[in-house]
Amino acid sequence: MDAKKAKGIAARLLKTGRTKIAISPENMPEVGEAITKDDVRQLIKSKAITERKENSHSRGRAKKVAAKKGKGRKKGHGKRKGRATARTSKKENWMEKVRAQRNRLRELRKENPEAVEKAGYRKIYRKITGGYFRGKKYIDEMVLGKSEKA
Repeated sequence: MDAKKAKGIAARLLKTGRTKIAISPENMPEVGEAITKDDVRQLIKSKAITERKENSHSRGRAKKVAAKKGKGRKKGHGKRKGRATARTSKKENWMEKVRAQRNRLRELRKENPEAVEKAGYRKIYRKITGGYFRGKKYIDEMVLGKSEKA
């Protein structure tokens, strides 16, 4: 059987394309003697006919960039695509903001309990939940009556 025919049969047996099949030149006489599909199976078993490995993309550069991004590099305005909410959701932003404000309120209650009670801890807590305050400084203003500048 000629090499072309053997390649076709081997491709069907190995379930790949013809271009992925390799026949070693020193085993060409054996391939020529093959007559049946079973003979081709034997040649595959004896490694006279092999399947070429698939070419894969190198991940080296991608890993390098990923490591830099892990350190916080390459995240400037020029590298961004899409809206800000595509990077962090509105909910995540809200959670971050609210948690910071609630923590600040707790700190204020520890530091200055009478001022917080006078302003009303629960009242302020509910206002935080309702999104009344822009940030922590505004809570300080409400509780202490002025903004605390360091």
